[in-house]
Amino acid sequence: MISIPKGMKDLLPSESHKWQYVEDVFRTLAETYGYKEIRTPMVESTELFARGIGDTTDVVQKEMYSFEKADRSLTLKPEGTAGVVRAFIENKLYAEGLPAKYYYITPCYRYEKMQKGRSREFHQFGIECFGASGMMADAEVIRIAYDVLTTLGIDDVKLKINSIGCPNCRAEYRKALQDFLRPNLDKLCDTCKSRFDRNPMRILDCKSPECQALVKGAPVMLDYLDEDCRNAFEELKSLLDAYGVPYEVDPGIVRGLDYYTKTAFEFVSDKLGSQSTVCGGGRYDKLIEQLGGPDTPGVGFGMGIERLMLILEASGFKFDPDKTSDLLICGLGEKAKIKAIELAEDLRGSGVSVMIDVMDRGLKAQFKYADRLNVPYVAVIGDDELAKGVVSLRDMKRSEQKEVPMDNLFLALFAGIFD
Repeated sequence: MISIPKGMKDLLPSESHKWQYVEDVFRTLAETYGYKEIRTPMVESTELFARGIGDTTDVVQKEMYSFEKADRSLTLKPEGTAGVVRAFIENKLYAEGLPAKYYYITPCYRYEKMQKGRSREFHQFGIECFGASGMMADAEVIRIAYDVLTTLGIDDVKLKINSIGCPNCRAEYRKALQDFLRPNLDKLCDTCKSRFDRNPMRILDCKSPECQALVKGAPVMLDYLDEDCRNAFEELKSLLDAYGVPYEVDPGIVRGLDYYTKTAFEFVSDKLGSQSTVCGGGRYDKLIEQLGGPDTPGVGFGMGIERLMLILEASGFKFDPDKTSDLLICGLGEKAKIKAIELAEDLRGSGVSVMIDVMDRGLKAQFKYADRLNVPYVAVIGDDELAKGVVSLRDMKRSEQKEVPMDNLFLALFAGIFD
């Protein structure tokens, strides 16, 4: 037997209706705020992620699925933002008016250690807002993430916010952080040693327990913000208060990707153990320019669907039972089968989901099949029903059956005739 690769998972029909429900919540809320869907390829140039995410990050250094094809390095997307930025630039979407607001639902791939809520193939909701430099955009993006979680009944997550400054105020912080780390430089992991000169802030995000212990008590970026970044952070807090979004300031939030500036935030849950982040994002004012586009600010977030589903499960969220179809029509005999097809086509044209038996099973077996698939009604057509122009409509939950004129079957399904 050929098995699925480690870190991947089949999404079976018994679970897919739950994902569809959650995805519909996200789509509806995103569109309520004026965001439109964008879809980008699963494979992009490796350079896009090296330049965009940053070659000192764990994602680029350790986790990407990259391969060579026709003398070109390609990579399965490890996150959603860089691809959306590339599409924005390549298709000159900046000429269509700003701000440009996009959302996406996409699989992503990272080769990393398997843990609860962390797979090598995972799925993200994402929001990107390009063109707005003020904190109103940041607050709106955070509010959308908050709306998704609260609409799903998740009210025990915490929003943690931080400012990681801009290039103008990071120089002094960089020096202070290096001075703090220098006495223990030889104790850092090899990856963090290579980051010390190139990007010491990445050391704060290292997953190694030894490195995490060594950065305790390190200087925090909030103490080194310039006036512009400090004022922006204070404005963000005021706007979140106005939106009614509770938060706490956490100087340890730096995010794992290099493109962030100013705002950084995470929604965390204690229901996921050590892998507590269900949503993370922030501002990236230089990313679009860095990838070859015009100087355009941006802000957004990514929300892990697998982690979200784990939280819903732990919270006891009750999804509606999966319903394969509204109705199963059983045609008993050749003439009845023809009539079943005609009825099914009429009902489908009116938006009713209808199945017809395609395995020539007996009536008892068809009832059993409908019950197993949670089909609420079964319509039986035999010689007697054909002669009278009716169907025998059975309510599967109540085990009750009534004759219904064929011409009135649509109304009967939704008129509560068994009430």
